[in-house]
Amino acid sequence: MNEDYYKILGVDKSASKSDIKKAFHKLAHKYHPDKKGGDEAMFKKASEAYSVLSDEKKKAEYDTYGRIFEGDAGAGQGFGGFGFSGFSQQGGNVEFDLGDLFGGMFGGGRPRTKRGNDISIDIELTFKEAIFGVSRKISLTKNSVCEDCDGSGAKIGSEMITCSSCNGNGQVHETKRSVLGTFSTVKTCETCSGKGQVPREKCKTCVGQGVRKKQTEISLNIPAGINNGEMIRLSGAGEAIFGGVSGDLYIKIHVASNKNFRKEGINLITDLNIKLSDALLGAEYNIDTLEGKLKLKIPAGVTFGETLRIKGKGVPDGSSRRGDIMIKLKIQLPSKLNKKVRKLVGELQKEGV
Repeated sequence: MNEDYYKILGVDKSASKSDIKKAFHKLAHKYHPDKKGGDEAMFKKASEAYSVLSDEKKKAEYDTYGRIFEGDAGAGQGFGGFGFSGFSQQGGNVEFDLGDLFGGMFGGGRPRTKRGNDISIDIELTFKEAIFGVSRKISLTKNSVCEDCDGSGAKIGSEMITCSSCNGNGQVHETKRSVLGTFSTVKTCETCSGKGQVPREKCKTCVGQGVRKKQTEISLNIPAGINNGEMIRLSGAGEAIFGGVSGDLYIKIHVASNKNFRKEGINLITDLNIKLSDALLGAEYNIDTLEGKLKLKIPAGVTFGETLRIKGKGVPDGSSRRGDIMIKLKIQLPSKLNKKVRKLVGELQKEGV
């Protein structure tokens, strides 16, 4: 979504977690579709805004990039399917069941999948690499899934046994009391990371962790026409975590400048200095491009600042089409004239040129 999450909840960027929670609490009561006069669209917007701003990592990413990257785990999904069927008020004591709207606010509700840390790196590109795209191999030292146990944490051939902490359910239940009443919550079992089973014998390579720190090589295809400062996200290429999903890898692109060309959209712009006589009579110039030399015909009678176009030699747009090279002409006027030239220019002046 491109909407401002802070405006949706009616809070500013300095709002505390408590303020954000209270703002969502109020909007959820007002707009929940199970209530008379509810608004499902507004409830979804508020839910998505809360799911991002209540999570420190997602909030920091949103504040930095102004949006949540496509595919961000859990964004806008953490509040789907809630109902008020578990809502009751008896004798001033408010109770909510496991699937209640407010369970998620206090750590309950549906257990969240654990997620590994994201990694952020910077890459330098030449101007030509940014224009035409390039393949790169990146070496990172990070937590990766153990290749010996394939992430299970178990020794090869070892059987899996029922986790004693959760009796094989993968979840443990807790009951919390607060000023709003009693909340029944469910959490992922930390012993088995929600799997319900643990290995009888641990993998020696990762010591039962399912992940280990090692150097990993990642192939990256950088698309043609990428701009300086743009970010590429590789889903699942970040830190691995046992019992959860890997984080993402964010790659910030830095493009070196070029002495001849600058990029504007899918066009390449350059300046060309030509002699006054060539501007008047026309000429041919050899110009350097990113793909070698090209001959450019200067028509007679061009003016200062006029732009010539070389079609199809600009930036690829991801299809078979390419932008153009735009050449801005700058006519060089001589600073000194010898007698012969002064005489010729005088003749031109007489002719009204």
